[in-house]
This record gives sequence, C-alpha cells and structure tokens, in this order.
Amino acid sequence: MSAPKRLGRLERPALMGVLVREIINFASFWRSSTFSATVEPTVYLLAFGFGFGSLVSTVGGYDYVEYVGTGTVATAVLFSSAFPAMFGTFVKYKFQRTYDAILAAPVDTEELVTAEVLWLSVRAGTYGCAPMLVAIVFGLDPSWGMLLVPFIAMIAGFGWACFGTTISAIVNSIDNFNYITSAVLTPLFLVAGTFFPIDGLPQWAQVIAQINPLYHLVELVRHAVFGFEPGADLIHLGVLVFFALLMWRLAIHFMEKRLIA
Repeated sequence: MSAPKRLGRLERPALMGVLVREIINFASFWRSSTFSATVEPTVYLLAFGFGFGSLVSTVGGYDYVEYVGTGTVATAVLFSSAFPAMFGTFVKYKFQRTYDAILAAPVDTEELVTAEVLWLSVRAGTYGCAPMLVAIVFGLDPSWGMLLVPFIAMIAGFGWACFGTTISAIVNSIDNFNYITSAVLTPLFLVAGTFFPIDGLPQWAQVIAQINPLYHLVELVRHAVFGFEPGADLIHLGVLVFFALLMWRLAIHFMEKRLIA
C-alpha cells in the first residue's frame, strides 16, 4: 500500500479510475437514490410552501413559495451529499471492504476520498436543483442567475460530502450517526434560513447561523435567483469554499488513520 501523497500530488488516472467505478456502480441504484434525494426536499417545499404559505403570503419581500423553493435547495444538497457520504463510506470500508480492494491498486487514500466526494458533489449539484424547478412550476420566475445554482450546490455538496466522510471515519458504529443527525445536522438545518428568516431567532441562534454553511448556501442561492449582492455573496462563497477545503483535508486525514493504521 503506497504512502500518502503530499497535497497537490493527486494522480489523474487514479482519480478517473475511482470516478468511473462510482459512475458504473451508481447505474445500479440511481432510481432509488434520485427518488430519495429529490422527493423529500420537494415534499418539504410543497408542505411548507402551501401550508405556511396559506397563512403567510410574503417573507423577506418574496412570495413564500418562492422563498421556500430557493431555500430547500440546501436541503436537497444536504440529503444528497452528507448522508450518502456517512452511510455509504462506512459500509464500504467497514463491511464490504471496498476501500481495501481499491487501495490495493495504485490509488492512495487522498485520491480515493477526493474522487468519492467529487462524485457526490456532482450528484448534489444536480439534485439540488429539483426543488427550484418545482418552484418554477408553481410560479417562481426563471432568471439567468439560476444557471449558477448547480455550481453553487456542487461547492456546498463537496464540503458536506467531505463532512460525511469525516464522520464515517471517526465513528465506530453505524448507530452513532444518530447523534450527528440529531445534534448537528438537524439544528443546522433549522437555522439555515430555509423556511423562515433568521432575523426573528434569538441572538445565539443568529450567531450559529453565521457559521452555518447551510445558511450561506441558502443566501447565495437566493441571491443567484433574485439578484446578486456582490459584497455579501463573496462572503457567502468564501465560507462555502473554506468549509469545503477544511472538510476535504479532515476527511483525508481521518480516512488515512482508519484505512492505513
């Protein structure tokens, strides 16, 4: 098993080999994966958009369906990146021993992790657009900025896929994911500004929102759809890129400890 490479020494053939394997494997379960990654956020959109929308017509200057339709992009990205990374990675290295087989080839942990999360980020960028497309059917006006939403979702999806990979490398039991889902992802999901503005939250919750990558994803997507705010959007983008790079290195570090011990 080769020693870990230094940062920036990724080999393209190794990355492509792992990516091709993931694409071929995905062809066997894409229907169920696509169903779960797109339908659940869409249900949130319809339930909140038309449920609360019947009580609250506008929020933050937007029709409530439009507000939720752009916000649930973050939900779709989270569901299609963090959760598949947590459970899929854990099963692959713990039970199926897939990673042991891959690392027997001229592939190291950095290339393995990078290829896996790249693939998940592409899926997140694609699935993340589903709620927005549904919102268009129900009255959201199309805009040129929407063309950037898949790329924004890919950046965020990369970070959350790396987060899921990191968690999967740290926990010793698949049951421990319940702690992460309940104590980390659910609170971050609720203070992301998806269904209501964070302005009305307690001060401590507003502070959490400012360091919540999901909040910055929601804001960036909304601005892409309704009109960019260059100063604020550079900050939102910077947070997403920083989160992605930080979690990428952490994912590689902890997977190396798990796989090459």
